[in-house]
Amino acid sequence: MKEYWSKRARDLVPYTPGEQPRQRNWIKLNTNENPYPPSQKALAAIRAAAGETLRLYPDPECTSLREALAATFDLKPAQVFVGNGSDEVLALCFQAFFDPERTILFPDVTYSFYPVFADLYGLSYREVPLDERFGLPLESFVGDNGGVVIANPNAPTGRAVSLCDIRTLLEGNPESVVIVDEAYVDFGAQSAVPLIDSYPNLVVVQTMSKSRALAGLRVGFALGNENLIAALNSVKNSFNSYTLDRLALAGAEGALRDGDYLRAITMKISSTRDWAADRLKRMGFEVSDSAANFLFISHPDIPAKVLLDGLRERGILVRWWDKPRISNYLRITVGTDQEMEALCQALTQMIEGA
Repeated sequence: MKEYWSKRARDLVPYTPGEQPRQRNWIKLNTNENPYPPSQKALAAIRAAAGETLRLYPDPECTSLREALAATFDLKPAQVFVGNGSDEVLALCFQAFFDPERTILFPDVTYSFYPVFADLYGLSYREVPLDERFGLPLESFVGDNGGVVIANPNAPTGRAVSLCDIRTLLEGNPESVVIVDEAYVDFGAQSAVPLIDSYPNLVVVQTMSKSRALAGLRVGFALGNENLIAALNSVKNSFNSYTLDRLALAGAEGALRDGDYLRAITMKISSTRDWAADRLKRMGFEVSDSAANFLFISHPDIPAKVLLDGLRERGILVRWWDKPRISNYLRITVGTDQEMEALCQALTQMIEGA
């Protein structure tokens, strides 16, 4: 029953997040969380911030964190925007850069929040089909459009595109904003940040949730031309001036001070991903080339839904979508070596029992 709901609310099909169970000790490979703890510098900064100053509002400009991000990416603070997770940052981007009368483009197989944002804000969009191997058809994203959104690496496939390809998108859409969602870039893709000063229509969105193991803090950020960041601030300050709390600001800044830890855990996860991908291929799975912290797999004989249910019975959670083109695929977060070994053993049992 949706009495008193607005028409827009009644018509929405919300994004469905990955399951967050509480009842038992699962091997949780369904939400692309980092299997390792945050940097000790981040935790120390959070503890230091958890004091009497919590009675005060945080800095609405997030000045210190923006300065730290600017230094990290060799940009100016005015080229940095921060928000409550990259989902909020992306939502604000959809409001700041896209107009209802111009159709925006994103792939047909990608992060499923993009069409939700478009529907929420009454935007016209077209889902451009990826090729048969889930590659990005560049020519289909160039031309008359109201904006382009791509994830690099893409989700849920893990496929990455090169800086050359991103440059092609930017030069082919000089009248439109191109958003590159880099939630997983630290695991093996090329970041588009070096292109920012050359292309005034580029916005790069990243998050602290994945590679920096801070999903619980909800910190995301956008990097781009000062004019685009000003538009984001205008929308944000018309919605909620205080998007990040004091603990999140402190923890994020602490994480930025520990580049060695970032490199260590991303290299470890990438190494685990590569051996797990090789193992799964030898078990007969089709495994998409991944530059992210997850694998996208399909078996030629056993339906993905059967594998999903079988893994759940064995205490392992992975992600599955009942959608065209990908309903026979599972997305599996890269966990620890022990967790991935348990996954492979469980899948072997199912294959041998099929």
